[in-house]
Amino acid sequence: MGLQQGLVTWFAGVLFLSTLLLSCADVHHYEFFVRESNFTKLCNTTTLLVVNDSYPGPQIRVHRCDTVFVNVHNQGNYGFTIHWHGVKQPRNPWSDGPEFITQCPIQPGTNFTYEIVLSDEIGTLWWHAHSDWTRGSVHGAFIILPPENETYPFPTPDADQTIILESWYDGDYKQIIDDALAAGVSPRQPNAYAINGHVGDTYGCPNDTIFRMLVDSEKIYLLRIINAAMNEHFFFTIANHTLTVVAQDASYVRRFTRDYILISPGQTMDVLVSANRNVGQYYMAIRPFSDSSAAPVDNITTGIFQYTNSEGGLNASLITLPAMTDTDAMINFLDQIRNTNVSQNPGINVPADKDIKTRAFIAIAVNNLPCNTCVLGTRLVASLNNVSFVSPRIDILQAYYNRNMSGVFTEDFPLNPPVFYNFTGDLTNFNTPVAEGTRVIVVNYGEGVEMVLQATQMGAGGSHPIHLHGFSFYWEGTGFGNFNNETDPSTYNLVDPPLVNTVHVPGRRWVAIRFFATNPGVWFMHCHLDRHSSWGMDTVLIVRNGRTEETSIRPPPSTMPRCPGT
Repeated sequence: MGLQQGLVTWFAGVLFLSTLLLSCADVHHYEFFVRESNFTKLCNTTTLLVVNDSYPGPQIRVHRCDTVFVNVHNQGNYGFTIHWHGVKQPRNPWSDGPEFITQCPIQPGTNFTYEIVLSDEIGTLWWHAHSDWTRGSVHGAFIILPPENETYPFPTPDADQTIILESWYDGDYKQIIDDALAAGVSPRQPNAYAINGHVGDTYGCPNDTIFRMLVDSEKIYLLRIINAAMNEHFFFTIANHTLTVVAQDASYVRRFTRDYILISPGQTMDVLVSANRNVGQYYMAIRPFSDSSAAPVDNITTGIFQYTNSEGGLNASLITLPAMTDTDAMINFLDQIRNTNVSQNPGINVPADKDIKTRAFIAIAVNNLPCNTCVLGTRLVASLNNVSFVSPRIDILQAYYNRNMSGVFTEDFPLNPPVFYNFTGDLTNFNTPVAEGTRVIVVNYGEGVEMVLQATQMGAGGSHPIHLHGFSFYWEGTGFGNFNNETDPSTYNLVDPPLVNTVHVPGRRWVAIRFFATNPGVWFMHCHLDRHSSWGMDTVLIVRNGRTEETSIRPPPSTMPRCPGT
């Protein structure tokens, strides 16, 4: 049944994409020159590695199912890679980008051309570096417009505006995490938060700039909101205006309206806003959300939603945002998100129980390991099912594809925690052993996969945005406390679950996801809080080839960057 269901799923996907290909599939070319540039914020000048001398970097703007070639020139001082976040890259993991997972870094003085193959993604995605913390300054929007003959499943906006939410550090992002890892401690907090590279008017430096979005009265605008922050979930609002969410992670959702949104690191949301208030200037603002004892700095960063021909000061100086620790606001927002059965979306195809061949229950934790050279005699690590991921020095994709390299990874990631405990209880004096390793999950092509992601109170607890490369998956369920495999599956939403690539796993709760493994390759899975990923809150999903060329990994390009020492 698994193979039969896999073939049916593959055929349905091919039929949907074939329909799209009749009206699109243009080819685009971009040049990215990555080098250091100076930026002045908070009355301090900082040197950052950026693309084409801009922060944030250049926008890619194409249509659904197009192909994009990006030639990346490394004119910096150290190696890096770039990931096309949310692009499934069917059969093409070679251009997915995570360092030492699907490729080795692009070394200084060299270049590499990525081939980005779009399929059914629609709306807003983004790209970012995927090496150490370099993505903090190397990132930008990836906008996927409908094909020329396709409309939006909502009122057509008069214009669109990209809104990128960021963590601003006075310093080199790579050096910040390198120093923290060497000391075994948490990296320092950002100096500010930013909207499209502007830190706004709340930090006390008179030279700081504020992002202004100019709008015409009675026009409708599509906001393409991207959370590119390193470790912060954000609430976002525009004073005196309502926000209508229409898409998440490049998939349309059932429309719903709020006066704020919550967006986690890695996620994207498309939001409609009508300029239907009195002509004037209104604050837009962000504030972090946290349900962890290791809370971020509770700063508010501002922008301005400015009507044309408006004069004078701000119409509304009062910014209404939920409190940073408002878990009710978090849950109330997440509960609104549903898939929508519109023709512009792929048909909803959630694996049924009989299709599930691989089930994983994954406990998410922050831990400590002994460290003689560290400041406190221990170092912070993070784990999935008590395995703290160790990045190899030869990329896993190359080792898997060539089959002539041993010792790079093992195919024994545990599908259950080695010890079951009260994951969401008081774990103050509780400890459970953690092992380091490069252990991966391997599944067959076409089979249904279910993962239950369990947040724990190990370490500081709190939420985790979990991102899976190579797939969009169905977020089928969530609940408070410890997952109960006898009663909780009856609460699953198998009718209209959101189709996402990054899911918010709230603190003291669990989330269940399902998908068909119809994309052969090597795909990274990790927490998008970068300090957690740096500590090892990662694993890899390998999907074996199917029985045909169309269900198998493409051959590698001849220009793949060489791994150090090879």
